[in-house]
Amino acid sequence: MDFTFTEEQQAATEAARAVFSGVAPDGVPSPALVPGAVAEDIDRPLWAGLATGDLLGLTLSPEHGGAGLDLVALCLVLRESAKVLARVPLLETCTVAMALQRYGDPRLAAELLPLVGRGDLVLTVGANGRSGHDPAELAVTAHRDVPTRSDRPGEVSGKGPDKVPDEILGDATGDASGGAAGWVLDGVQSGVPWAQAADWIAVPAHTGEGRAVLALIRPADEGVTLAEQVSTSGELFAEVRLDSVRINSRALIDTAGAWEWLRALLTTGTCALALGLGEAVLAMTSEYTGKREQFGFPVATFQSVAVQAADRYIDLRAMEVTLWQAAWRISTGADSALPPEGDIAVAKIWASDGVRRVVQTAQHLHGGFGADTDYPLHRFHAWAKQIELSLGPATAHEESLGDLLAAHLLG
Repeated sequence: MDFTFTEEQQAATEAARAVFSGVAPDGVPSPALVPGAVAEDIDRPLWAGLATGDLLGLTLSPEHGGAGLDLVALCLVLRESAKVLARVPLLETCTVAMALQRYGDPRLAAELLPLVGRGDLVLTVGANGRSGHDPAELAVTAHRDVPTRSDRPGEVSGKGPDKVPDEILGDATGDASGGAAGWVLDGVQSGVPWAQAADWIAVPAHTGEGRAVLALIRPADEGVTLAEQVSTSGELFAEVRLDSVRINSRALIDTAGAWEWLRALLTTGTCALALGLGEAVLAMTSEYTGKREQFGFPVATFQSVAVQAADRYIDLRAMEVTLWQAAWRISTGADSALPPEGDIAVAKIWASDGVRRVVQTAQHLHGGFGADTDYPLHRFHAWAKQIELSLGPATAHEESLGDLLAAHLLG
């Protein structure tokens, strides 16, 4: 098995390291010391730096101003971002842009995606449903809007803040040519990352026929309400409530498999975040135990400490190999005994369990120092718990994997 990355993927990694090199994990107040969110916005200077480094358009096609790379390259960048707890919606923006590029209306994609690459547009996605335990697409309903002559063109879609002209989205009751009707959305998506900072939110929904669709809405659209929520990591999330939100047909992706593909990208990207965070924590633990002395010797030389660190290193290597297997399957569409969902489930099982074990061992080996709010380890612990549960904990993916194994005979 060849794990060698291409020159382009290696270049993306080096560019990411350069951008993230100046980011401090403790650049905002500690989530343990503030009653609400650690900040009201994303890290805008870092977002601008990612755009300048051409990392926001990494997976966009050249026609949209991107580099045309694959999910593996994005995961390499996400891995670096997690090492410094980068407070930017890199995963959400890039994966929603990939879904829009692959499945969305070509005219809308041509208008939005170049803005994404330049850092002028922030995208996010509601992937948690109402509670985080049920399928996200079941939390919102989508049905076709029946236009009436009393409807006023442009009433809802209108113009965004110099983002998308009316001639691209058309009016609220149909597309620009006056053909297909629009859609009406009702429901709730909770735990939407950085929704207040986003220009567009991708919302999975289900139709009356039971199909999963993907809608693009704006926080300012009529009927959209954002209620503040605070994540385990201390970041500002939102409950997005949709009350008869009318969108144009161009803003809804009803191609079969579009939401499932986006969810696969999000889950795999979350595994990359877990890997990067775990690697940073293990390095932090190695440095600390190499300097901390007891009985005249560094504690890293004690067998019990070395064995625990070695076990966590094995966890990280398992997290890494399953991550690249999943990303490779998605990127190439390669055949296997199980569909790509099987590899994704295995990767998330290792990511969730592995990152939890890494931070718990780090806290143990740091002793009381690990809980000191002047030391960044507790921040990594909070982010690890957020990542562990995002898009389903290990047990949920073990159940999914079991279903896949039951449905596919392995010979």
